[in-house]
Amino acid sequence: MNEIIVKKRIRKEMGNIPSLAESMKHFGQMSPIVLNSRNQLIAGGRRLEAARYLGWRTINAVVMDISDNLSKLEYEVEENLQRQNFTPEEITQAAKKINKLRNPGFFRRILNAIIRFFKMLFRIES
Repeated sequence: MNEIIVKKRIRKEMGNIPSLAESMKHFGQMSPIVLNSRNQLIAGGRRLEAARYLGWRTINAVVMDISDNLSKLEYEVEENLQRQNFTPEEITQAAKKINKLRNPGFFRRILNAIIRFFKMLFRIES
């Protein structure tokens, strides 16, 4: 990661890097950073900083043939513009589903136990 060259970027405020680092530590790196053939960072500055924060020595990267300054800037801006945050309703719905899966009701726990028993009995893999 020390070989990655980070030149002047549009994003100045990196946001909560420790939070992103915790997510990457728990779930892994979900999306690669983007470099050009000269090892210059094109996209993924926050992911790179979070990986450094964690002390990672390597990071998943995609190398693209982007060399001119206009294309590099367009790519950086496009990656950040095309994100769509969850609405408050979507966050609430996701939280409810996660909670339900983490804390199944009584009958669901019994059904899960029966399913596990028959999988073990017949050596069925999930």
